[in-house]
Amino acid sequence: MTSKRSITWAAYATFIVLIMAAPLFMDPFWLNRVAKYLVFGMLGIAIALSWGYAGILNLGQGLFFGAGAYMLAMSLKLASPTSLQQGSDKPVPDFMLWNAEPGAQTDLCCINKASFLWIPFKSEWFGMAMGIVLPVLIAGLIGTIVFRKRISGVFVSIITLALVLLVRLVVIDAQPITNGFNGLTDLGWLKIGGFEFDPYVVPTYYLIAVSLSVVLVATRLLVETRAGLILQAIRDDENRARYLGFDVPTYQIFFYAVSAAIAGFAGMLYVVISEFASPTFMDLAFSITMVVWAAVGGRKSILGACIGAILINTISATVSETEGFAEAWKAIIGLIFVLVVLYLPHGLAGLAHDLIDRVMRRKPKSPSRQIDATGVSQLAE
Repeated sequence: MTSKRSITWAAYATFIVLIMAAPLFMDPFWLNRVAKYLVFGMLGIAIALSWGYAGILNLGQGLFFGAGAYMLAMSLKLASPTSLQQGSDKPVPDFMLWNAEPGAQTDLCCINKASFLWIPFKSEWFGMAMGIVLPVLIAGLIGTIVFRKRISGVFVSIITLALVLLVRLVVIDAQPITNGFNGLTDLGWLKIGGFEFDPYVVPTYYLIAVSLSVVLVATRLLVETRAGLILQAIRDDENRARYLGFDVPTYQIFFYAVSAAIAGFAGMLYVVISEFASPTFMDLAFSITMVVWAAVGGRKSILGACIGAILINTISATVSETEGFAEAWKAIIGLIFVLVVLYLPHGLAGLAHDLIDRVMRRKPKSPSRQIDATGVSQLAE
């Protein structure tokens, strides 16, 4: 077990070294693209934690991703030149002026009935904090209602699916404060300590890569704790865990909220690298796609789900831009998913674990010392 654990951590280290070395071989365009894939890798981690380790198939993970994205995007929108050149010395999003009634005061306090909600987002630190806090609060509320009522299985999936669709409709309908279908565009760059994170420079890539590495290692350490082991016991037999005296809903709510925090953080990073936030983040198709990433990589493996997300998005981009496959790339990705489900039920990570087990079983065993009845130490054959 110790040797297998060492191999697992060696795989984590190799992955981190590879993503850190990417700027040595890629131009700014590809660095920006790979950074987006790394953000999706973080979403794969969130799905693996909630589905693979907690047994909670969340079909609404896009809700937390979108919430985190919009929180930071609101701050970056107010920092954009388009919000500062509207005939006012105070930042006002351009779309609010386009939708304002004639004669309305050009101030966030009263340009429309709900514009005051934007006032705290003048601080980028508030936007970043809310990008984590809001997804956690939403997940905590949903988890308290669902898990305290002992709702499980497919019913949790249906509830999360319905919620992400509901929130998406609300965001689209709130045109005066969210810009509806158009989302938030023309954003400013994130500033930390006076440094601006241009989406196409190496420091921005490293912001994403380091963030992914920290989340990857922290999540792995989390599932190896006593709480993580109890969570897996709950996943395997919830009634038995409850019989043994564990507070099952508390563990489920906690890890569900952690998964939401990871997704919200990923949403913020995606805004930094892509410079927009859109209701499409909360599309049902996008949330289901995250599940596909985790299934292909291995839902019971943190690293596997991360690699699965990166791999599937790389293949999707490559195939969709290849002449002759532009119209069929979705079918190709669907075929890959079907083949993995049929022949690799534990994903690519499951295949890797099986190969490691075979290699370790074939290794010759070293002689061990045994103590005989007379207390004499001998070498056992």
